[in-house]
Amino acid sequence: MPFLKFKCESCGKVFDELVKLSDVEALRCPDCGGKVRRAYEGKCLGAKSEGCSGNCSCCSGCHH
Repeated sequence: MPFLKFKCESCGKVFDELVKLSDVEALRCPDCGGKVRRAYEGKCLGAKSEGCSGNCSCCSGCHH
């Protein structure tokens, strides 16, 4: 299970969470319980999809 960075859509809290990729959709903010989204930083560290630039914020093919 990877540590992923998330940002709350309600309160803006940014936090890291150890989570299974299959459980990402159910994750909620630890402060306010709001819906969160993955916050991408830096370059891809894993295998890249065809045409990937290495920047996960613009690459829908990267699954980290």
